[in-house]
Amino acid sequence: MSLRIGTIAPNFKIETTNGTIDFHEWAKGSWTFFFSHPADYTPVCTTEMGRTAQLAPEFAKRNVKPLGLSTDTVEEHMGWIKDVNETQNTVLEFPIVADKEKKVSELYDMIHPDEDSNAAIRSVYIIDPDMKIRLTMTYPMTVGRNFSEILRVIDALQTTDKDEVACPADWQPGQSVIIRPSVSDEDAKVKFPQGWETLRPYLRLTDLDK
Repeated sequence: MSLRIGTIAPNFKIETTNGTIDFHEWAKGSWTFFFSHPADYTPVCTTEMGRTAQLAPEFAKRNVKPLGLSTDTVEEHMGWIKDVNETQNTVLEFPIVADKEKKVSELYDMIHPDEDSNAAIRSVYIIDPDMKIRLTMTYPMTVGRNFSEILRVIDALQTTDKDEVACPADWQPGQSVIIRPSVSDEDAKVKFPQGWETLRPYLRLTDLDK
């Protein structure tokens, strides 16, 4: 199965640190930041889990549920969470999937044999409330994720879902957005009464906050 942008994220039922979850039921009505890590009690993963926990208010205000995963057991996860909380000065409350049999990892193509045949790489899936995959990112085992980018892309996706716009390179919330080429100038006058700046016929910038 090929997991591409726009496809439905596969469902699964599995044990986590917060009990058994049915993924689609658990995620219902929310966005999901689903991410895998290679192993518990490893340095980069510890910082990533800690950063996710620290950003809990930021995820919550965007209606996003974080969900971690590795091929360790629930018992190993629970012990490691104590280390995460202590070393990263946080309280980790989101669930971590215990994928010992690698069923979910393989379902989501998180096992890359040339990197490691037994551990998941650092995969990211941003999944919307309709359970559609909206973004994928893959990091090597030695490089931690950029959480500012993860929040930025969630903001961008939610903005482009709300308004018929696109977000330019390096866009941040509050900055100008692009009116999509599919929107005629006539329709744009109705959708964007604040007006816009035309740099090219195909490049029209507008400020949503005006």
